[in-house]
Amino acid sequence: MAGVLVSALLEQLTSIAVGEAEQEIKLVVGVDQEVRKLEDNLRMIQAVLEDAETRQMTEAAVKLWLGKLKDTFYLMDDVLDEWNTELIKARIQEEEKEEEIAESSHARKKTKVSFSMIPSPSSWLRPVHKLSMHDSFAHEIKDLSGKLDELFKERVGFGFELNRGTKVVERPTTTSLVDVSKICGRGKEREELVSILLGEDCQEEKSPHVISLIGMGGMGKTTLAQLAYNNDDVQAHFEMRIWVCVSDPFDQIRVAKAIVESIVGQSPNITQLQNLVNRICDLIRGKKFFLVLDDVWSEKPNDWEPFELALRCGAQGSRILITTRKEGVAKMVNSAYTMNLEVLSNEDSWLICSQMASVDKDDEQLGKLGRELANKCKGLPLAAKILGSVMGSQRSRQKWKTILDSNLWELEDVQNGVLGPFLFSYNELPSAIKQCFLYCANFPKDYLFSRNELVYQWMAQGYSGSKSNMEDMGERYFEKLVMHAFFQDFEKDNNDDDNKIIRCKMHDMVHDFALSMTKNECFTIDVDKVLEIDWKSARHLTFKFIKGTQFPISIYDAKNLRTLFFRNSSMVFSSDLFQHLTCLRSLNLKHTSFEKLPNEVEKLKHLRLLNLSGCSEITELPEMLCNLCNLQTLDISDCDKIKKLPQGMGKLIKLRHLLIDYCIELTVPFPKGFGRLGDLRTLKKFIIGGIDNIGECKLGELKNLVHLKGSLEIGGLENVTDVQEAENAQLKNKIHLRKLRLHFGGRAKNRRGEIDELVLNALEPHPELESLWIYGYGGTGYPNWVMSLTILKKLKLESWGKLEQLPPLGKLRFLESLVIEGAKSMKKVGVEFLGIESNRKKDEEKGSTSTSSLILFPNLKSLCFEIMKEWEEWDGMGESGVSESVLIMPRLQVFIIVGCPKLKSLPNFLEKTSLEKLTVDCGISNWMTLATLSGLKTLSLDLKNNVEHLPPLGKLLLLESLHIGFGDRVKKVGVEFLGIEEEFNNNKKIDDEKGWTSSSSSSSLVLFPNLKSLQFWEMEEWEEWDGIGGTMREEEAQESGFTITIMPRLQFLYIYQCPKLKSLPDFLPTTPLKKLKIWYSPILSECCKAEIGDQWPKISHIPNIDID
Repeated sequence: MAGVLVSALLEQLTSIAVGEAEQEIKLVVGVDQEVRKLEDNLRMIQAVLEDAETRQMTEAAVKLWLGKLKDTFYLMDDVLDEWNTELIKARIQEEEKEEEIAESSHARKKTKVSFSMIPSPSSWLRPVHKLSMHDSFAHEIKDLSGKLDELFKERVGFGFELNRGTKVVERPTTTSLVDVSKICGRGKEREELVSILLGEDCQEEKSPHVISLIGMGGMGKTTLAQLAYNNDDVQAHFEMRIWVCVSDPFDQIRVAKAIVESIVGQSPNITQLQNLVNRICDLIRGKKFFLVLDDVWSEKPNDWEPFELALRCGAQGSRILITTRKEGVAKMVNSAYTMNLEVLSNEDSWLICSQMASVDKDDEQLGKLGRELANKCKGLPLAAKILGSVMGSQRSRQKWKTILDSNLWELEDVQNGVLGPFLFSYNELPSAIKQCFLYCANFPKDYLFSRNELVYQWMAQGYSGSKSNMEDMGERYFEKLVMHAFFQDFEKDNNDDDNKIIRCKMHDMVHDFALSMTKNECFTIDVDKVLEIDWKSARHLTFKFIKGTQFPISIYDAKNLRTLFFRNSSMVFSSDLFQHLTCLRSLNLKHTSFEKLPNEVEKLKHLRLLNLSGCSEITELPEMLCNLCNLQTLDISDCDKIKKLPQGMGKLIKLRHLLIDYCIELTVPFPKGFGRLGDLRTLKKFIIGGIDNIGECKLGELKNLVHLKGSLEIGGLENVTDVQEAENAQLKNKIHLRKLRLHFGGRAKNRRGEIDELVLNALEPHPELESLWIYGYGGTGYPNWVMSLTILKKLKLESWGKLEQLPPLGKLRFLESLVIEGAKSMKKVGVEFLGIESNRKKDEEKGSTSTSSLILFPNLKSLCFEIMKEWEEWDGMGESGVSESVLIMPRLQVFIIVGCPKLKSLPNFLEKTSLEKLTVDCGISNWMTLATLSGLKTLSLDLKNNVEHLPPLGKLLLLESLHIGFGDRVKKVGVEFLGIEEEFNNNKKIDDEKGWTSSSSSSSLVLFPNLKSLQFWEMEEWEEWDGIGGTMREEEAQESGFTITIMPRLQFLYIYQCPKLKSLPDFLPTTPLKKLKIWYSPILSECCKAEIGDQWPKISHIPNIDID
């Protein structure tokens, strides 16, 4: 929009003025007067733009005037940006010269030099600037000022109104977004759909059953499908649920991969369709599944045929639900049932609008007007939702009347479609946010937007200003678009207290609206299609390549392009591209297959964003890249062959975000001069070099990176021998850092531990740090500052090979996750770890009530000890003399202890925690106490050959998953494992101890009532698995008055490497098992052979059996 361009131009002029003052550069005579006139005209035009942008929808002359104005603004922006670029380059040269002088002075301390005789850098540069820049700049400014002057005079004839004031973008509060999960007027359809999915009143002729939901865009098809997908009865009915967004075009490989990924949790490394289809068959074979294919457009039978055949492998009763706008799609997939979604009633439309506007639907003052406005939505839920958000921001009768009477409803596009609500919501946005919204048209439909990706792109185009807070401004713009319901399908950050939205999508109709508003500036082109494009007006271009097509050199005519996206590209393009498209602000080469970025990239002098993420063939970045002095964002994440950064990185002084996630080979120390990047906000990793390596950066270069936010890992700390370097880093001043990783590489035993201790103590972070990970530290003690991190939530201490005693971490009130790994020298964990004194005397002096309200580790939820080979003793509090009333880890849910072979017992306080998941791999002897952990849901035991009998785990009422292994002394698993006495089976009596019988009657007992998954592995001596029957024999039940049910919810049983096991328990036939796996257990495998094995009757009811 023109408004945001004017703001950007004014900021450019201000920036130039500041830069000239700093470098003592003056414009040639007369040009400064033109610049002041230019600035005055811009401010006057800015004052009428709001009215002009609204009127362009209905007045062709205004639209034409705005078009000419925008073209002029773009030209002015390029000219001013070039001038600003030269000022930045001059500043870089000045800084480099100053560093050279400083180094030269340091190297020649014994040589006396009179620095007063050395000319200042600005005096070197001044003549160059006057000769090479001033004349051309003066000519261009005068020319553009004349064009703008003419347009300024034309504005008088339109009689524009002055702007009514700047609109304030408010951060949404928790009550700003109304819960719209209730689907108004769809109750009948919802019940009907669920009924069909569950197979009620349905005689199936074939499986899987295909159901099609048909309706125009914005009708609520996807929402209705989501409601059915998440219905409790539907979840319980199907073994497997799969959701895939298909969209247009129907990419068979992508869809097949998405199906596999939805099932197994990760994308398969398979590229051939036939292999993918075979994989789908294997995964769903014999299982009752529910597959949703959302937003299908293709009516080509060839697209559907491979999936139709593969999906027949599922069990009877499987369902496929397809949402589409086309009836032809429903016919193509041979739908057994079709649901055509009708428009909502006017009353239901008003109900949605009133919910979004936070107005009572029966409001006497606003109800009549509200209903009239709701009728404009033509029964579309999405339109009602968006119009409702507009009504909510203007909650008064007068403003609603203004919307209702607007002549925008008379536009042909609005009358013939449903764009009216979108248009009104759009017009409510400030100019800058309008431009941010329209920029989303550059992305394909159903694109999963990253919040940060959008903010960085908006920054590159200048939509969020050029001040230091442009990221914060972009965040506010994003939230405003969320408030106006332009985004949906939100993914939130579960680790963020505010549940911050990190990813989202845009509805097809909203995307169509954005495209309609940018049809002369934004283009998406398939290379294999010949299209007539006005390259002069094109500002943003997306190319979709098809393998084997040639690069279209006609793109070189798009001289004014500011954005260029390459999608799905395996095409090699010429370096000429960079010489022609020099106005680019954003270049996206994500997942392209080229091996080397050409040196000509330096021609893109205006470039702010370069996305090379996923370019897995790139091995290095060219030095010429460092001449892009305007670059704000460089994304090389997932470029897994890049080993080092260019030596000239220090010249990128405008860089704010260096994205290097998953650059696994990026291990070479960063180049010297990196500390000049004082604007950096995002830097996940910082690798420092050795003291004698001249070209590598040192730890002290972190000093000036005061704006770093989020997460930072510092690698190469083993190279630091000068404690002053660590102090120079000034980590305590990095107030925006929330996660810190400190990496001491190499072998700690080869380093002096005293140096590590001094360095680590000097690296004290800001006290508001939330996550800390320290690796490879060679000291025997811990840094004093650890206990000052009062809001720390996550802590991991890894490979502290010389550590002898843990810090008093129990005092960290907000600590939620703690991992201690590789503390090989530690033999005892005592009460000092809890944060209390261990001697009785202090406890007695304080009195018995002094610790009565003490809570240690009050918020700890996850605790993990790994690879502590010398650890023998863990003193809870039983021997410490401390009051037993002290609460320890009351919120602990996950406890993992592995690789601790000498540890003989667990502390007593664990019995009072709220543990839900426990993994034990150590030599403890008190296994039987595990049965007292009544809240356990997941339990994994490595018995270490220390027991002959399994603990009575059947009493764990909430246990859902149980894994038991390495119990070589166990020969029999009997009734003690179920949680009842063995003599019960002999005497046919039941011990009613501790209320283990049913609360409603004393005649039944359920053991392992919620167990779903049971696994045994490497039980070398196990021979017998004894049960007592799933229910007692009828005569015994009558005689004793009791029935016993065992594992009534068991679905998965896995037996691995139990070579002597020869039988399965007799209660197994009564379980609802769905899958059985028996591997490397030869005797049992023979006994379970189909039809002939003596154990076959116990497993014949199981639908999926896998025996090696």
